[in-house]
Amino acid sequence: MNVTLPTAQSLRAALAGLLDGLPPKQAAQAVDRLIASYRGETPTNAPILRDRSDVVAYAAYRMPATFEAVRSALDALVEAAPDWTPATHTDVGGGTGAASWAVAGAWEGPATTVLDWAEPALALGRELAEASGVPSLRDARWERARIGAALEPADLITVSYVLKELTATARTELVDAAAAAGQAVVIVEPGTPDGYARIIEARDRLIAAGLRIAAPCPHSDACPITPGADWCHFSARVSRSSLHRQVKGGSLSHEDEKFSYVVGTRFPAAPAPARITRKPQIRKGLVQLELCTRDEGLARATVSKRHGELYRAARDVAWGEPWPPEDPA
Repeated sequence: MNVTLPTAQSLRAALAGLLDGLPPKQAAQAVDRLIASYRGETPTNAPILRDRSDVVAYAAYRMPATFEAVRSALDALVEAAPDWTPATHTDVGGGTGAASWAVAGAWEGPATTVLDWAEPALALGRELAEASGVPSLRDARWERARIGAALEPADLITVSYVLKELTATARTELVDAAAAAGQAVVIVEPGTPDGYARIIEARDRLIAAGLRIAAPCPHSDACPITPGADWCHFSARVSRSSLHRQVKGGSLSHEDEKFSYVVGTRFPAAPAPARITRKPQIRKGLVQLELCTRDEGLARATVSKRHGELYRAARDVAWGEPWPPEDPA
């Protein structure tokens, strides 16, 4: 049976009624406090989301961006393992369920369990899932749990924008638990130097636990970036509804969510031979691509008109995508 899979548009539609009855000033104050917590330090025994007003503000402020970042990471997993489909999915620290919406949009029908320590977030997640009309979301289990505890086995485990909230010890416990329980593990963090450092730490632990890296890296060897010199991150375009603009105080119809991520698998996957690590620079008659490659580490490729179809492909390729395309024509 074919079902309508969730999209960014359907998520925005589900979010549209959330601020009804919540005074704009209260919503703005909640967003300001959440931004401060998001950028600062939060101990593991203090959930950021305390009540419904916090959760509503958070959902409007963060869900569209989290959805797009996780969807980008899942797209890379699908590219690396196109014949693999998860039957079960655990969303650790899933809050209101943005990552679960992305998973339900990538594969039809996985049985999802969302774990979080904030009951108000879980309650709103259930409400949004019910409004989605998507069977796998409506049937999802929403469970209050301590983040970092042992996890039940699952085909896919997602951990999105959670490691930042944890102490160093809790981070390692969570990554090790995910590596032990999951056939595929997808971890997403903010696209900042600190976020990248947490991703690299997680990447090392996934490899040590026996997983292979499926994305974004073209290999499971050491990251070629010199620590402190740069960081690996990507960008996802987020369309902003009028509700989103109201809560975030912006006027543009979109924003770019910067994120870092890693995907590890216990099953065979085919990483891209190279991945574009910066926005392609289009010049007259040529395109410059910054790449992370399987054999040469960091490299720069210059594609000119004399490359024919490959040049036309380079003009259309985006930051974060594999290179070269399988069929440039």
